Amino acid sequence: MAPPLSWLLLITLTCSTLLISCSTASEEDREADDPSLLLAVDLKDTFANLWLQVYIVYMGNLPKGGALSISSFHTNMLQEVVGSSSASKYLLRSYKRSFNGFVAELTKEEMKRLSAMKGVVSVFPNEKKQLLTTRSWDFMGFPQKVTRNTTESDIVVGMLDSGIWPESASFSDKGFGPPPSKWKGTCETSTNFTCNNKIIGARYYRSSGSVPEGEFESARDANGHGTHCIHSRWRHKEGSSARIAVYKICWSDGCFSADILAAFDDAIADGVDIISLSVGGSSPNDYFRDPIAIGAFHSMKNGILTSNSAGNSGPDLASITNFSPWSLSDSISLNTFKMKDMHPIIYAGDAPNRAGGFTGSESRLCTDDSLDKSLVTGKIVFCDGSSRGQAVLAAGAAGTIIPDEGNEGRTFSFPVPTSCLDTSDTSKIQQYMNSAREVHRRKEESAPIVASFSSRPDITAPGVQILAAWTEASPLTDVPGDKRVAKYNIISGTSMSCPHASGAAAYVKSFHPTWSPAAIKSALMTTATPMNVKTNTDLEFAYGAGHLNPVKARNPGLVYDAGAADYIKFLCGQGYSTENLRLITGDDSRMEKLLRTFARTVTNIGSAVSTYKVKVTASPGLTVKVEPSVLTFKSLGQKKTFTVTATAAGDELKLTGSLVWDDGVFK
Repeated sequence: MAPPLSWLLLITLTCSTLLISCSTASEEDREADDPSLLLAVDLKDTFANLWLQVYIVYMGNLPKGGALSISSFHTNMLQEVVGSSSASKYLLRSYKRSFNGFVAELTKEEMKRLSAMKGVVSVFPNEKKQLLTTRSWDFMGFPQKVTRNTTESDIVVGMLDSGIWPESASFSDKGFGPPPSKWKGTCETSTNFTCNNKIIGARYYRSSGSVPEGEFESARDANGHGTHCIHSRWRHKEGSSARIAVYKICWSDGCFSADILAAFDDAIADGVDIISLSVGGSSPNDYFRDPIAIGAFHSMKNGILTSNSAGNSGPDLASITNFSPWSLSDSISLNTFKMKDMHPIIYAGDAPNRAGGFTGSESRLCTDDSLDKSLVTGKIVFCDGSSRGQAVLAAGAAGTIIPDEGNEGRTFSFPVPTSCLDTSDTSKIQQYMNSAREVHRRKEESAPIVASFSSRPDITAPGVQILAAWTEASPLTDVPGDKRVAKYNIISGTSMSCPHASGAAAYVKSFHPTWSPAAIKSALMTTATPMNVKTNTDLEFAYGAGHLNPVKARNPGLVYDAGAADYIKFLCGQGYSTENLRLITGDDSRMEKLLRTFARTVTNIGSAVSTYKVKVTASPGLTVKVEPSVLTFKSLGQKKTFTVTATAAGDELKLTGSLVWDDGVFK
C-alpha cells in the first residue's frame, strides 16, 4: 500500500505550558542592565531560581572549517548577552559533533537577545518529555528463521531511552565478533556497567541537576522501559545480529530536551545506522523548536533514519507529537496470542472471608482481606470492582478479571495475571459462570486493530501487551506486598511499536546498506499490509500506510527517495525563511513557491522489465489526478517521475486517500 499523501494532513501547532528546569546559580557577575531585574539582582541569593532557566540555542548545521573552536564561539555569544567575563559557567553543554548549538542558563530577557542574534535559528526551553509507554514479530509475518544477510552484524542501532540492563540473556554477545570497523562510539563504563560485542556503545546524559534518587549514574536502566524497548527490537531466539548502542536520556523525572539533543549529537558522529526513540512531548512544536525533529533532521542529512513513537494521545485530531516528514512515526496495533493453561473461575461474591467478618456484598469488589483463601487459591477470581490486585494476591489466586474503566487497549502491571474487560464481555462471563457450558476458544479475526489511545502515524506495528526484557533493579509494580523482580515484563504503548519499526528498518538496511533514510521509510510504508476498514474507521488517519511487513519491505518493487533538498522544499511551504534554511542546511538553500501539484520520482528495484499501473482510492470530496497513469521500466535502477494533483471540495475536516503502483507482482 502506498504511503498516505503527507500534505493532506494539516496539523495545528498549539501553545502549552512547558515543564522547565531552573537553576539557582549565583548572578553576582551578571550586569543588571534591565530595570525589571533590579529587584532580582538585589535579592539574588533568594530569588535567582525564579528567573534563571535552562534554554537550548539551536544554530543549525556545523560551521564550515575545522579550525574554529565551537565551544569558545558559544561562550563568546553568551558573553555578549550576559555581559560577564565568566559567561562560561552558564554554558551547560555545546553541541559540536553533528550540528551546532548549546545549552545555557539564561534570563527571559537574555533569551530574547540571543534569539535576535545572527546565526541563531531558535531558542527554546529545556522541556521535559515523557517515555511513551509475545509473539509480535511472528504476527507481522517475520518468523524466527527469516532470511538474513551476513552484513546485518555491521548495522548499529542507537537506542535513546532509559538505558539497558546489560546482564539480560537477551543481550548476550555469544557468537558475536568485534564491533564493525566503522564504529566511532565509546562505552562509558562504571563499577556497575560494562559493554560487550552486542552492546558496543553506552553513554548517559544529565545536563542539569543531580541524578535522581534510586537511579544509576551510568547507562544502566533502573526504570525498565529502555530494556524492554531494546529487547522488543531484538526479541527472536535466533536473534538479530545487529549491534546496540545505548544513549540514556531518560530518568525517573523525565527526558529533557537538552539531553535528547546531546544524544543525537553523539549518535550521529558515533556512526549508528538507525536511531530508535520512544519519547514524546505533551503537545506538538515547531520543527526547529523540537529536539527530536532537529536531531532527526541532522540524522537524515547523515544517512540515518530516525524511528520514533507517534504518541499515546489518540484518537483525537492533531494528537501526534512526532510528525517530521524526515523521520518514521509509529502507532500501535493489538495482536493475538495463544492460550495454554486453564484455571477454574470463581465469583468473588461467592468467596467472602466470613471469618474476617466480610459478606459477599463486600468480597465481590475484591477489597483488602475480603476473600477466603481456601476458596480462591489457584483460581481466577471474577471481581465486580476494579483494584490493583492486592486482595487476590494475598488470597493466593491464580489470576483475576476486573471491569475496565475506559482504558481499552492500555496495559497496566498487576501482581497477578489480570484481564480488564468492558461491560458486554463481563456480562458474558457471568452468563457462562451461571451455566455448565464447556469453554470454547475463539481466534480474534479482526486483528490487527489500531489501539484506541494511539496517535496517528506513518505506519502501524505491534505495541499492546508486548513481552520483553526488564530491569531487575525494582519490583514489577508499586503494589504493597508485590516483591517480584522479573527478567521480563508486559507493557503497552507507541514506545513498544517504535522498536518493532526500528528493527524492521535495520533488517532492510542490512540488505540495502546504501539506501537513504527516505528509501528505507518508503520500503516499509509501501509494503505495509492494508488494515481492516471496518475496525479502523479512521482509515489512513488511524493506521498510516498500514501494518508493518518487514519481509516484503526487503524488496518493495519501487522506492520513493528523498533527500535534504526535497525536505527544504517542504519547509519552504511551511513558511521558513531563506536565512534560517541556510543555517539549518549549511548550504545555499532558498525559499521556493509550493504548488498543489507534486512531482514524485520512483526507482525500479523489482523486475527489470515491468509496467506499473496506478490505483487511487480517496474519500468523497477528494479528487486525485496522476500523470502519467502508467510507468514502464526497461531496467533495474531506472527512475520515472510522475505528478500528483489533488483537489478538495466541501468542508470536511478529514480527507484521506492512497496511491498504489501495481505491476501484478509488486505494489
